Amino acid sequence: MDDLGYEPTTLSVDKAREETSAISSQILDLIGIKEGKVTEPGPGVSTCEEDPDHLYKTRHPWSIYQVSSEEVLRQGFERLHKELPQHGWKIVRYGHDNSKAKTLGLTADSKTKRFSVDVELLVSSPTAGKEKEPLLAVTVVSGCFRAPKGTDLNTEY
Repeated sequence: MDDLGYEPTTLSVDKAREETSAISSQILDLIGIKEGKVTEPGPGVSTCEEDPDHLYKTRHPWSIYQVSSEEVLRQGFERLHKELPQHGWKIVRYGHDNSKAKTLGLTADSKTKRFSVDVELLVSSPTAGKEKEPLLAVTVVSGCFRAPKGTDLNTEY
């Protein structure tokens, strides 16, 4: 067992990206917003500091934007907050942050896989004023995976 407190699963970088994309898709489905745009880039890879030669994690930041109203984003955020626990996620943070905008956010951990999701609702507020580009910002992050023997993590991105 590594310094992580668990034994990382050995998984190819491509398979880890696929799994991360699948989780992002599940989150998008739970948000349930059928309009607007979703940012395109897929999951990236970075090494884990505990063993940067052999361990890596995935990170998939994306957002939903250009919807008809901020209320659509608010409803999607609340739908996600309600649905996550019913789909195997534990909410570990929910509420407004300490910024001037008092941004509403949540963090949830999967109960079955080593993944977390962080979501921020970026909309207009009395303290921050009018949001120029309202959006839901989502980041899916994995725990550390072990790269198969022979994988050069320096060539992955």
